[in-house]
Amino acid sequence: MVRTAILGATGAVGQEMIKVLEERNFPVASLRLLASPRSQGRKLPFRGRLIEVQAVGEDSFKDIELVLSSAGASVSKQWLPKAVAAGATCVDNTSAFRMEPHIPLVVPEVNAHALENHPGIISNPNCSTIQMVVALNPIQKEVGIKRLVISTYQAVSGKSGKAILELLKQVKQIQNGEADAIVPSEFPYQIAYNCLPHIDVFLENGYTREEMKMVNETRKIYGDPSIAITATTVRVPVIRGHSESINVETRKPISIERIRELLANAPGVALVDDVSRNEYPMPIYAAHRDLTYVGRIRKDESIENGFNIWVVSDNLRKGAALNAVQIAEVLLQKNWLKARAC
Repeated sequence: MVRTAILGATGAVGQEMIKVLEERNFPVASLRLLASPRSQGRKLPFRGRLIEVQAVGEDSFKDIELVLSSAGASVSKQWLPKAVAAGATCVDNTSAFRMEPHIPLVVPEVNAHALENHPGIISNPNCSTIQMVVALNPIQKEVGIKRLVISTYQAVSGKSGKAILELLKQVKQIQNGEADAIVPSEFPYQIAYNCLPHIDVFLENGYTREEMKMVNETRKIYGDPSIAITATTVRVPVIRGHSESINVETRKPISIERIRELLANAPGVALVDDVSRNEYPMPIYAAHRDLTYVGRIRKDESIENGFNIWVVSDNLRKGAALNAVQIAEVLLQKNWLKARAC
């Protein structure tokens, strides 16, 4: 049994972590819910009872063995080193530590081995990266990936719970003939009935930080800095579930039939690919589910070793909360929970 804490417990991902811990019957000995002072006193359900949220402070991690963090990057940077110093192992869902060379960046279906000898902090990759590497991992193992061209269509829940409310409010305003009254706050422009090719901030190279996360994180997870990757990430008016169109160039030839065979047997993947019946992955089917759905698999006729693939997954589940809990499950299974390196 594990004495567990969730940092950022009142956010969308934090609440999803609570659900996943309960659904997967994770061996929680006690659960401490931590958030900012403004959420102190709020109560959240877990296993048939209500747990009161505490304001995070210097003594919050006393006697805690496992911390799941879904707070902002600055919050994780401030508090997770203190949690480690108090004896806890932390799985962080923020970008705070992902590209630190000594911090494992882990998707259990892909690189669970990286958890061994962790330094006390383990990073969850970006949601859009997670579902892509799960889908492509069997291909990477079999023939190697040379180049990826990625376009994402990301749900508003990837931004925040407030972003969901903003989308719903704008839809209602438009339906009521009040489009002129729309004042965006979570996004730079109206998100209802619109698409924004703008997630996170723009960098000097013209890409957004979200796009470069996919580039850098994928290389780190696969342990292959030579993979050529380019990405365009787009926010779409979907509540839950990220979709990705991925063009793949492999290092060696592979048939479409073999790709389907690999994906049909890949852990964490559901193959939904029968266009004769209009069967393909969609966010409305992936929402609140744990698998990564793959379809629209077809040869890229413009290059020799290329194919196209469509990948959809719930960004709050596999893209965040579920992946973090799966990491914790591996740590327990392998007896790697306690940090062995500094």
